[in-house]
Amino acid sequence: MAKSKSAYSEPTKFGKEDHHIIVVWVDNEAGVLARVIGLFSGRGYNIESLAVAEIDRKKRLSRITIVTKGTPEVIKQIKLQLGKLIPVHKVADFYRNDKKVLFRELALFKLVGASKKLDKAKKICKKHNVVILDKTKKSFVIQVTALRREIDKLIITLTPLGLVSASRTGAVAMTRGEEIFTQ
Repeated sequence: MAKSKSAYSEPTKFGKEDHHIIVVWVDNEAGVLARVIGLFSGRGYNIESLAVAEIDRKKRLSRITIVTKGTPEVIKQIKLQLGKLIPVHKVADFYRNDKKVLFRELALFKLVGASKKLDKAKKICKKHNVVILDKTKKSFVIQVTALRREIDKLIITLTPLGLVSASRTGAVAMTRGEEIFTQ
């Protein structure tokens, strides 16, 4: 694996790197996403996945979910910098091991091959509660919603059985119960 050239990629005296899911509520207007992404790239922070969608048409608000990795000091710096951007309304940091938070990723997989391999793949898929979206004699497309590591494992398992294409949303997160994140 190639070593990252980012100044923020090495563990320091400030702590060990860990994955975080940062959720940013922003105005849904041109250029906002570019400014958020520019903040990351301009400081050498890596984005492992990114999901963006409008969540309130009336208020013109979008929710950006970013998976990144860093020391506690780096994550704190990212949140502070994001909070300074004008179109940002609030910023949340969801630590991936927090039991109060639900994390999921959606993936679409296309499998193509001989019927024996496809039958074996379908049996494996049943264990993962997938939805079959398209099916022919020589192919099928499935939808799976799961944790990132489960999707990673499914890709490894299905590749020798005819997985030819995968599309993933990246992680999304939400707090459990009636708790609402407020800044």
